Parts: sequence; structure tokens; C-alpha cells
Amino acid sequence: MIRALKKQIATENAAKRVDQLDWQRITRELDEHGNAFLPRVLSAEDCDALAALYPNEKCFRSRVVMERYSFGRGEYKYFSYPLPKIISELRAELYAHLAQVANAWNQIMGLDVRYPKHHADYIRRCHQAGQTRPTPLLLEYRTGDFNCLHQDLYGEHVFPVQVTLLLSEPGRDFSGGEFVLVEQRPRMQSRAQVVTLGKGDGVAFAVNHRPIRGKRGYYRVNLRHGVSRLRSGHRCTLGIIFHDAK
Repeated sequence: MIRALKKQIATENAAKRVDQLDWQRITRELDEHGNAFLPRVLSAEDCDALAALYPNEKCFRSRVVMERYSFGRGEYKYFSYPLPKIISELRAELYAHLAQVANAWNQIMGLDVRYPKHHADYIRRCHQAGQTRPTPLLLEYRTGDFNCLHQDLYGEHVFPVQVTLLLSEPGRDFSGGEFVLVEQRPRMQSRAQVVTLGKGDGVAFAVNHRPIRGKRGYYRVNLRHGVSRLRSGHRCTLGIIFHDAK
């Protein structure tokens, strides 16, 4: 039944919407700010179907209650393989565009790692290194919940960009719960950014560090992300991380 439920979620339109995004703008925003807005990646029906998977334990490999580990308040679940088809296809389609950004960043920062064109080839690299556990996840927040600033690093292989998609409707389903990024710049004060999302919108952002052009060339800055306190309601998000975990 769970496998059938996964297959019921439409995929073609979501993958097509990803391909039709303005990737020149997205690349520019990632280069300039370390994050980029992805409008209307998921339909309302897609969002509701994905959020409805949360109670079905057979879809997931593990559940994390954030308060137990001082991660914040709220909880999340990592999907198991095989992933729901819409997540698998979104992961592959998004990766195909973001790999170009990732390779350009590594070249600028003098890093030798290059990312293959296809996500399946990159996942094969992760699995050969012992990173075999899938990392896409659903996150649930209720009144008073929040997510501390963090980075999603799960092993030697880390893809430099990840994506979060909002599955709930701000102002109707919840209030508060803003997506927050903090950029730690060497010998400078940190810079905070808040990304406003609607239901079905996403944000692509740097997982760990990214290059910034300075007066004397490029230098690296570190980024962490989190979610501010939910003032009311229920907020659900889908996280798409492109590397797997040990």
C-alpha cells in the first residue's frame, strides 16, 4: 500500500517546472548571495500528497526528535530507498542544474572535486565511499518549534548546494517559522538572510561554504541555515540533500 501511495504522487509536471525555472537568475543569486528562490516547484496537490506521507513509517528509515539532541524543537524523518518517485526525479533534475554551480564554485576555491553530470553517477560515488543512507527528509514544526542553525554534512562526500521546499501555506497553516541563513565572513560580522517562501516554493542554498569575490580575489565564507520559532500552526517542509549519509 505504501509503495502504491508513493506512486500516486505526480512527477512529470514537477520535473518540468524545475527545468523551466530561470536558471541564469538562480545561478546569479547563488553566486551573489549563497541562496536562490525557486518559485512554484510543487503544486498544492503535490505538497499535500508529500506531507501526507509523514505518518507512514514504512516510507522512512529514521525519525529524529530535535529537542533530544539540542537541535531545536520539532522533528524530521529521513526517507528510505526507494524514494517516492517525485522526490527521486526532483533530486535528479535539480542536481543536473546545480552541478554546474557546484563545479564552478570548487574551481574558484581551488578544490579538486568535480561533480558528474548525472545524479545517479554522483550517488554511486557516495555509495562506494560507504555513504549509502538516503538523506531526503520531511520536517514537521508546530507552535513553539524551531531549528537551530546547522549544516547538513554526512560524510566525506558533500554536494555544495541543497534545496528546501515548503509544503504548507504561510498565514493559513502557520505563522512565524521563517527560513534563515547566516553567513560567517572572515574578520567581519555575520550576515543573516531570511527567505520568504509560499506553498510549493523552494530555496536552493549553500550547504557549507561558497566563494565570494573580495578586493584581492576570492575567499570562502561558511553558511548555516535554520528555521525561526513557529508562532502558531503546523509547518511541513521537504529537504532535498544530494549526497547520501554514512
